[in-house]
Amino acid sequence: MELWQEMLRQSVDTGKDLVDRFGFDDAAANKLNSLFHIRINPYYLSLIRYPGDPIWLQCMPDVQELAEDGLPEDPLAEDSHSPVPSIVHRYPDRVLFLTTSQCSMYCRFCTRKRKVGDSSKINMKFIQDGLDYIQKHPEIRDVILSGGDPLMLTDFLLERILKGLRDIPHVQIIRIGTKMPCVLPQRVTPKLTKMLKKYHPVYINTHFNHPWECTPEAKRACDLLADAGIPLGNQSVLMKGVNDDSDVMLELMRKLLTMRVRPYYLYQADITKGTDHFRTPVSKGLEIMDKLRGHTSGLAIPSYVIDAPGGGGKIPLLPQYVLGRAGKNIILRNYKYEIFTYPDLEEEPPNHHPPVERPFKRKNGKKKEIPVEVVEIEK
Repeated sequence: MELWQEMLRQSVDTGKDLVDRFGFDDAAANKLNSLFHIRINPYYLSLIRYPGDPIWLQCMPDVQELAEDGLPEDPLAEDSHSPVPSIVHRYPDRVLFLTTSQCSMYCRFCTRKRKVGDSSKINMKFIQDGLDYIQKHPEIRDVILSGGDPLMLTDFLLERILKGLRDIPHVQIIRIGTKMPCVLPQRVTPKLTKMLKKYHPVYINTHFNHPWECTPEAKRACDLLADAGIPLGNQSVLMKGVNDDSDVMLELMRKLLTMRVRPYYLYQADITKGTDHFRTPVSKGLEIMDKLRGHTSGLAIPSYVIDAPGGGGKIPLLPQYVLGRAGKNIILRNYKYEIFTYPDLEEEPPNHHPPVERPFKRKNGKKKEIPVEVVEIEK
């Protein structure tokens, strides 16, 4: 048994653990555990500095989860875009491939609570159905392994999936969404990275939400992956009491870059049943983005997005930099709130193209310039 697997065996994972170790009310602890399973591995537990801190809030259940808030269990309408149990096919050229229901730490803000931790809903027995679906759909060029956490699979089982995908000619890109570098970095081993290298191009998006998660152990895991030629991105969720502060977010993004992890997305928290206490106003996210732009490298600035309720996909949000127009000029402001103008060009009338001169070579070797009219082809 590998170290990471032994650490999982030592996790806090029952209502009784909450009662005995953290003084939870017995009835509330058991109800919370039945609502959404508890698992906090020893490594992530060691990052907690005090009850209620940003690490605690992400992993420790809260009675606020029990509130009847009327929010949906499937806010992104994934199930309605699921042609087979293991696949979510929302975008034209890519799919989400659900490989396992298990995580090494169950985030209390999870948007997939209805499935994660339930092996009857995400299971290895559905993997072949997923591979068959991808095989039959040549428009799919990008496959994102998710779950649960794909790195909860053994190297052997994960490689079976990767090999199955690489045997499909039209699959160009494989992405893995995993929180392991953040919550259980011991899972990332030289053996794992050696295997992953065989299936390039492989990309990994991980999930750090707070600077305290950027530990030496996490950096080692990210170094192993980056040294194996795997580009790393990060997807954070904006959460009340965790990272809804511009200084905290700036520190996180800078630390990620030192670990060779490129900030990718900052998500507005999804409208998911039992997670409403994590949500912040959109204005807070825009304020944070405004205080990132210009105050740090563009490499450190993620895209702030709302994953639209009902399955509309990711919609980017930006602070207001374009203030208006004055004639042809666009009025802009920068990160210091200084005002600038940019002289815009007038748009050409639609379907207007000047003639193009193309050379035509006669048989006798002499060239004749023949005007060619470009015709707009209707799409």
